[in-house]
Amino acid sequence: MSIIIPKALLSIWMKLSTNKKLEVGSQKAEDGKRSVSSFSVFCFLSSVLCLLFAIAGCSPKAKVYIQKVKGKDYRLIVEGRPYIVKGVCYNPIPIGKNHEYDWWGDPRKPWLADGKLMQEMGVNTVRLYQAHEDLEKTRTVIRDLYEKFGIRTIIGDWLGFWEYPCPLYGDAGFRARVKKQVLDLVAGLKDEPGVLLWILGNENNYSCMGSVNPWSSEEIDQEPDPQKQKALRARTYYGFVNDIAREIHKLDRDHPVALGNGELAGLEYANQAAPDVDLVACIIYRGKTFGNLFRSLRMTFDKPLLLSEFGADAYDAYLKKEDQNMQAFFLESQWRQVYENLAGQKQGAGNCLGGTLFEWTDEWWKHNQDSPDGWAAQDTGAGWSSGSYYFDIQAPGNKNMNEEWFGIVALSQDPEGGLDIRTPRKAYYVIREFWKNPSEKAKVKNKKAKPQGKI
Repeated sequence: MSIIIPKALLSIWMKLSTNKKLEVGSQKAEDGKRSVSSFSVFCFLSSVLCLLFAIAGCSPKAKVYIQKVKGKDYRLIVEGRPYIVKGVCYNPIPIGKNHEYDWWGDPRKPWLADGKLMQEMGVNTVRLYQAHEDLEKTRTVIRDLYEKFGIRTIIGDWLGFWEYPCPLYGDAGFRARVKKQVLDLVAGLKDEPGVLLWILGNENNYSCMGSVNPWSSEEIDQEPDPQKQKALRARTYYGFVNDIAREIHKLDRDHPVALGNGELAGLEYANQAAPDVDLVACIIYRGKTFGNLFRSLRMTFDKPLLLSEFGADAYDAYLKKEDQNMQAFFLESQWRQVYENLAGQKQGAGNCLGGTLFEWTDEWWKHNQDSPDGWAAQDTGAGWSSGSYYFDIQAPGNKNMNEEWFGIVALSQDPEGGLDIRTPRKAYYVIREFWKNPSEKAKVKNKKAKPQGKI
């Protein structure tokens, strides 16, 4: 609907709105009468204009929103300008610690050293999988990254996925508790200028299939057909995500809400059960190419796509040595696919908003998570297999994915006991040059940066 507001009406309103004689109680009676009269007309016209603007849908635009281009493509708009997410997943666990370490409270403030390196690379976004329970600590990190380096933050929530013994998405009490936790998070951080968007869950859809953290309910257990059980779990879970997304929109109109999903699995159910999410945040590892990912999403669940986790490790499990060229090759190819599928690209799907690659720094604790003795040494053992990363697929048992080597920034211990030294790998420079000029093939020698991070 479009409303045409007469120019004469706007002109009168503008004159009255700037009239210095609108104050009631003028010293002169005659001036007072004119002031009251003018004020009454001004109020009346203001009410009429507000009503017309409301009818016309002319409410102020959200700070961050998704725009549909030419009726089918999607792009992210931030403060009135198109925004490509050029990001990294961020979880700066130091050498010798594991995921339980409270890096948010580290007096050395690792995000300051990292923020400087990110800014020099061209990173504009970090993804945090979960906020700290103390929102003031989270706020400090968000503000520092934004105010000092211009880096925005995507904030996620696991939605209870890692609770022991399993997430109970079929239980009303569990859902209510998790929902409150998320809404408290949103209410506490929504006004931070550095917030970009929210992600609900990560690979929680795999729990619906029973492959990771399986759960059930009395209703599901009564269904004898295993496939129908999976469908019931998926509808229950995605309906829960949709309920949270709808409530977030009531609290915060300035930031989109994403559904975190492993690959595209289960999105045929999300298409029906989760219409209120604004985009899909996809976790995907397909090697050099993302294949039919972008077009498949259009056919299954037509929402914008953020590649919220993707990447390649820097260790050759077959030759048993670090291989920065291999990592840079895969990551540059993946970023090309991201850009080919942005809005307005003729040959792409036009539904990609960018990505946050996995990950910023190596995590030395991952291969043997329950063995503190191994956290101070970077393990070269591979944890799983993927033929899509074909250079080292002939490793023993075809295990070629090295969890402790995914960082585009390597860590080494500071001999003086300070913050771990940060040394960018080749991928850091290759991606930096690609972002500067996506139309040309990046040609970067394997150079090293000056060590960062000492305080």
